[in-house]
Amino acid sequence: MSAYGDWNKIDEEDDEELQDTSMFEGKRDVILFCIDCSESMLQLYDDPKYEDVKTCHLFAALEAAMQIEKKKIIVGPNDSVGIMLFNTTRKSENGGYASEIKKGTYLFQSISLLSAPKVQEIIQLLDDAREDPEELRNQFPPTEKRIPMGDVFTSCNWILRDGAPKTATKRIFLITDEDSPHAGPASKQLVTSARTTLLDLTQAGVNVEPFFISTPEKPFDVSKFYSSVLLPSNLEEDDTDGDSTILPESISISKIEDLLAQMRFHEVPKRALFSAPFKLGDGLTIGVKGYGLVTEQKKGSYLYFVDLGDRMEVAKSKTVYVDQDREEEVDRNKIVYGASGGAAPANTEDDGGDVDDSVGSRKVKAGHRPFYTPDEIRSFRTMGLETGVRLLGFKDKSELNFEDNIKHSYFLYPDEMAYSGSKRTFSALLKSMVKKDKIALALALTRRNASPIFCYLLPQEEKVDESGWTEPPGFHIIPLPFADDMRAAPIEEGHRASKSVVEAAHLLVNKLTIKNGTYPPDSYPNPALAYHNAQLEAAAFREEYDPDTFEDLTEPNSKAIHRKAGELMKAWKEAIENDSTSNIVDTPATTGSKRKADVSVNEAEIRSHWEGGTLAKLKVDQLKEFLKSKSQTVSGKKADLMERVGQWFETH
Repeated sequence: MSAYGDWNKIDEEDDEELQDTSMFEGKRDVILFCIDCSESMLQLYDDPKYEDVKTCHLFAALEAAMQIEKKKIIVGPNDSVGIMLFNTTRKSENGGYASEIKKGTYLFQSISLLSAPKVQEIIQLLDDAREDPEELRNQFPPTEKRIPMGDVFTSCNWILRDGAPKTATKRIFLITDEDSPHAGPASKQLVTSARTTLLDLTQAGVNVEPFFISTPEKPFDVSKFYSSVLLPSNLEEDDTDGDSTILPESISISKIEDLLAQMRFHEVPKRALFSAPFKLGDGLTIGVKGYGLVTEQKKGSYLYFVDLGDRMEVAKSKTVYVDQDREEEVDRNKIVYGASGGAAPANTEDDGGDVDDSVGSRKVKAGHRPFYTPDEIRSFRTMGLETGVRLLGFKDKSELNFEDNIKHSYFLYPDEMAYSGSKRTFSALLKSMVKKDKIALALALTRRNASPIFCYLLPQEEKVDESGWTEPPGFHIIPLPFADDMRAAPIEEGHRASKSVVEAAHLLVNKLTIKNGTYPPDSYPNPALAYHNAQLEAAAFREEYDPDTFEDLTEPNSKAIHRKAGELMKAWKEAIENDSTSNIVDTPATTGSKRKADVSVNEAEIRSHWEGGTLAKLKVDQLKEFLKSKSQTVSGKKADLMERVGQWFETH
């Protein structure tokens, strides 16, 4: 990036970069596990993992909740988790809001920040349940009659209202195996009550994500109750008769051991990256939100600590601006922006007269450096455009090229809360573009402090696969490169492999071709991140960690590969060795390139400098070249390299 990019930036502290408040809320997430404790959830069966061990659905649900808590301690230390059980006669022994919830519900763990003691509490309960299969039944006796789901949702609402931070994203993980909790003559009234209380939850900003346990002995039929209670998630307007049968992202678990895998996928909160108006034409605007489909998961942030002898205190960092000449701290509000180099900064008080704040109108005195205010810098970046997405026109879908995908796309979804009727208009545009096989060209400025981009809007229909996974309807925002971003790839003619080498490689590639479904990339975690988190988890729970127990799922099975295609590999290698052109190396032309400085130096010369204490006279490249020849690391500053060279000579 040019020098322009260094000063043409505004710190995030200077501006509310993102307009969507969910980005500020995104740092805190609250999950309330709402687990059924009825007789069917406590029914014992043989554990699929261990021999001669009995387990139940409640045990599996609590174990999944425990694993989520352990993960969030590492990757989401600001998040809160709680566990509420329903259809149990156990009552809260503590005071506070936990004792005021509806009869038949019990708050096992109140909503609070995660800690090792909180997780160890549930671990101890699970250990006791493994030794005594009746432990969970004794701890949480089931009720004789199921309580109304309206009471369950009301208790959840009270718990989240009193225990969850107001600015957090709140979700309820509902786990049950009963598809018809209200059988009998009063079922219709109870369905209405449940739907009404669920609406109260939704209006309070709470999302309910159900996990339905379905087994061959007891299949789960959502049409019996939940299809008429849970709110629809489609783009169409709600039916006036309230007879919608479209569920939110409900997950039917056919194997109870898959519950944890599904929860791990869904525990990541869906947070909008931006919220902006979508201008379809003059006088026609709807609201949309943009979501990131792929976000790199990184190691959690760490804190600085200072050792005060008797205790450790957190050391906070702050940014201070200092006058270069006087070395005095300056007021942040008086900071202006200018390019590096040139004369000393201009003094705005010496300009004389009224200064026109419009861009490009300020006069710069001779010998003074041009400067810009934060508002001017922002106008340079945004080109004076307002935040939003503007529809420019349509193109055939065939005009979207593979090389246009230079970044991860965003996903656009309607925001009914911003503009009434957004869902209906958005759905009509989406269906029309899908029917005509078109894509849209748009100009987007997603944040106040961002730069405008041209982009394609690629429509996506709603799809549900066999496993129950739903692809939601919406638009993919594909950023397009500008002319300045284009780079021509060098085209060089090299030696062509002989026919025998090509045929040998062809056989090997065909043998090792991965069939569809045998290697899903989204099922493999980042091994470096997983290894890091495993060690942190062991430290948090004061457990010994054995690095040899770590399994890198991305490591290929070399034995299976050699067993499958070992002979073909040998044949390909022999074909390359027998090819007369395999030893020819084409050296690319170096016309016009700078000659690299000679950094070669022998060991005797380096040793003489070390013995004479004059290693500092050597160049960094020379020190690195020597260390590289001795298989030593070459990272760090010059002082680090000199110390490393000295350590090597001391031992050799």
